[in-house]
Amino acid sequence: MLKDIVEVHPLTNYQLKLRFEDGVEGIIDVSKLVQFTGVFEPLKNLDYFNQVKLSSEWGTVYWDSGADLDPDVLYSYLSKQPIQLKTASIS
Repeated sequence: MLKDIVEVHPLTNYQLKLRFEDGVEGIIDVSKLVQFTGVFEPLKNLDYFNQVKLSSEWGTVYWDSGADLDPDVLYSYLSKQPIQLKTASIS
């Protein structure tokens, strides 16, 4: 898919409103996608969660703790399209 996120707005209760470069947009409940352990543990604090940032270099959202979310997974969730797996061929 390789669609970049171009806009993010934190909402209540661990939700993010996202917009992708092709216009696909919607609300993701991050608490249903990740467990708040390891690198995601700081996100339990809603004040910290709301400090989400957009990386135009990576095309995704991230937090200073090092946590980020795969834009392909988010796009698939919002667009209801399956993630296309790349296959390698060996000659």
